[in-house]
Amino acid sequence: MKAIIPIAGVGTRLRPHTYTTPKALLKVAGKPVISYLLDKIKELGIKDVVLIVSEGQEKVKEYIDKSYDFKTSYVIQKEQLGLGHAIYLARETVGKDKCLIIYGDTIFFDNIPTHVSCDAAIGVKRVKDPKRFGIVELEGKRIKKLVEKPEHPTSNLSVAGVNVINNSSLLFSSLEELINNNIKTKGEFQLTDAFQLMVDKGGILETFPIKEWYDCGKVETLLSSNKSLLEKTKKQGNKETRKQENIIIEPVSIHPSSKIKASIIGPYVSIDENCIIEQSIIRNSIIGENVSIKDAILEESIIGDNAVVYGKFGHLNVGDSAEVGI
Repeated sequence: MKAIIPIAGVGTRLRPHTYTTPKALLKVAGKPVISYLLDKIKELGIKDVVLIVSEGQEKVKEYIDKSYDFKTSYVIQKEQLGLGHAIYLARETVGKDKCLIIYGDTIFFDNIPTHVSCDAAIGVKRVKDPKRFGIVELEGKRIKKLVEKPEHPTSNLSVAGVNVINNSSLLFSSLEELINNNIKTKGEFQLTDAFQLMVDKGGILETFPIKEWYDCGKVETLLSSNKSLLEKTKKQGNKETRKQENIIIEPVSIHPSSKIKASIIGPYVSIDENCIIEQSIIRNSIIGENVSIKDAILEESIIGDNAVVYGKFGHLNVGDSAEVGI
């Protein structure tokens, strides 16, 4: 089995951070988003990984090649024509092998059934806002209909971004049919539409539940996922400790190379390496590398690498190498 991870999107909803950092390398609870996915793939015993990347993502390749020992293939998506198009580009690399498709802006911890008897098994999760997702309708155990981001959802069972494909030939032929006939939804070639074509051709598609699923596709969900993952990985609740002149309210993730002085940090704060934080209050925020923060009050903020922040604020979304002060 091969794993396919599409990460070629430019991350429009995560700007200004994705101007300088690929969204796959944005950190949540102290780790890049893609590391959670690769750690799960390694846990499943999969050794071959196919990454769909855009041009200029050398940082991603450098990180993966340095941190993991997968047999890794990189396929470039030159035009952003949709998720279906991205997966189609992997057809020659995957061939007829079974594959696991994981969307690059999600994190999950569930057990994945890598051995299935149907043509494809789609990971699903019930959501409150089905208009944002591909939606699945069931008939018994089998999928009878899939719709991408419906205006009038008939189900709240969403495609969670983890798909086990047993019949790769059927998937890629369905994707090819979409592309050759220029069949798009909302201006893009959708993987959800290819799944529907598989059903239309007699393919048997079933579902499996995804319970622990974290969306990292936009600023708000990146912060909420950071909070949830800190709660999961730190398991310390809102425990308050005093370290020298600082107050640390768990759960937090603070890199040991960062220096904190006369500050209150937490809860739900991730601070990357080589930061200097002085006389500040920070909660529910993500702080990048080499950041300097002084005399600031930050909440629900994301501060990019090498940024300088001083003064008093409520909410900030600051890109890399910026200087902000009041």
